[in-house]
Amino acid sequence: MLSSRSILALAALSLAASSAAFAADQPVIGLVTKTETNPFFVKMKEGAQEEAKKLGAKLLSGAGKADGDNAGQITAMENMIAAGAKTILITPSDAKAIVPAIKKARDKGIMVIALDSPADPPEATDALFATNNYTAGVLIGEYAKAAMAGKPAKIVALDLLPGHPVGAQRHNGFMKGFGLQANDAKSNELSKAPEIVCMADSFGDQAKAQTAMENCLQRAPDVNLVYTINEPAAAGAYNALKRAGKEKGVMIVSVDGGCQGIKDTNAGVIAATSQQYPLKMAAMGVAAGVEYAKTGKKASGYVDTGVTLIAGKSVPGVDSKDTKTGAELCWGKK
Repeated sequence: MLSSRSILALAALSLAASSAAFAADQPVIGLVTKTETNPFFVKMKEGAQEEAKKLGAKLLSGAGKADGDNAGQITAMENMIAAGAKTILITPSDAKAIVPAIKKARDKGIMVIALDSPADPPEATDALFATNNYTAGVLIGEYAKAAMAGKPAKIVALDLLPGHPVGAQRHNGFMKGFGLQANDAKSNELSKAPEIVCMADSFGDQAKAQTAMENCLQRAPDVNLVYTINEPAAAGAYNALKRAGKEKGVMIVSVDGGCQGIKDTNAGVIAATSQQYPLKMAAMGVAAGVEYAKTGKKASGYVDTGVTLIAGKSVPGVDSKDTKTGAELCWGKK
């Protein structure tokens, strides 16, 4: 008998096909994202659906209720295995806690590919298709350093959540790019420096980031630079600054490159953002799943899906693209 949790999860599991009676030779691929509301994962799902349709595969999709919902992701994986998925694509919410569920799937011969975020350890999955998040951080750190033009920095860092590889890599990469001492790309620990006057977890959520920024402004009212884990967090930080009447004296840099983020960059809300490409990650994952189903050949290792620095205003010595280019390449609602 199914538990109530499983019944609910099954109901929530979105099947690309209305019937569970898949053709025997049709590749079945599962996609498990962190949430179904974050525009980044919405676009990733759309990319996977488009590629699956093109290649004649069936796509199953599921997600956690919120960023950090490991139990929800495990349930989605279990349901996909029961539904016949031979490949599962996953953006791990909890890089360590999800590993036993991934091992269980791989032991059944299922190929598991991490998208966007690695598992911890990374070799827990067959492959990783993702932005180089450390490089994404370095790019905006270098931009901020050049834009500050020698002015002493008082930095607020609005991070993801404790221990998450993506959060640590972007944060530490930003510090490295800014010229501060920081851990390397393999570390999942957030580095600290005297220039960072406040650090807080935003969970990549606009409302939580706004609250975090409001709290940081109480502790550090003279902040002049804000690093954010993603563009929703940047929007939250800006709202807090605007409510405090400080939005014109503080630079915000971020990561994502969604269409709303590019609009915010063009409007001066965000000074620069590192643009990543979720559609590409998803399409590559589905294509790998189809190949595995047809040939038995598994994907392996890390594939960098690229990152581009998009700036509202260029600064000397830093290679960037303008917001027109960013808008052409952005994901989400244009």
